[in-house]
Amino acid sequence: MKSQLSRMALAVGASLFVVPTAVAQTELPSGVTEEMIATGETIFKGAGICFTCHGQDAKGVPGLGADLTDTEWVHADGSYEKIVATILSGVTSSTGAVMPPKGGPPLTDDQVKAVAAYVWSLSNQPSK
Repeated sequence: MKSQLSRMALAVGASLFVVPTAVAQTELPSGVTEEMIATGETIFKGAGICFTCHGQDAKGVPGLGADLTDTEWVHADGSYEKIVATILSGVTSSTGAVMPPKGGPPLTDDQVKAVAAYVWSLSNQPSK
C-alpha cells in the first residue's frame, strides 16, 4: 500500500511539471493562401519597397515604419482586411512619415493583398 501511495504521489508530482508544447494557431484568413504569403514576402522585400521603411526583417525602422512582426498595431487592428485597407489608403505616422497608397509603387490590388497576407502572417501562426 505504501509503495502504491508513493507511485501515486510521484505521478501527481510529475504531472505538475508537464508543460503543454502546442501553441494555439490561427487559421489563414478567408481567401489567403500560403502561396499568397510567399508572393507577398517577395514583393515586400523587392518591388514593393516596403523594406525601405519596415526593414528587410519587417521589424521597423525608427522614425519611418512600424515593427510588423509583433502584435501591436498602430494604424489598424491587425486583421487581414484592415491591413489591406491600410496599404491601399496609405497612412501618416505619429512622426510625420508618410506611407503613400500602396506604399508608393504601382502595385495591383492582388499584389497589395499578397503583401497584406505576408504582413498578417508575421504576427500570426497560421495552421497548416
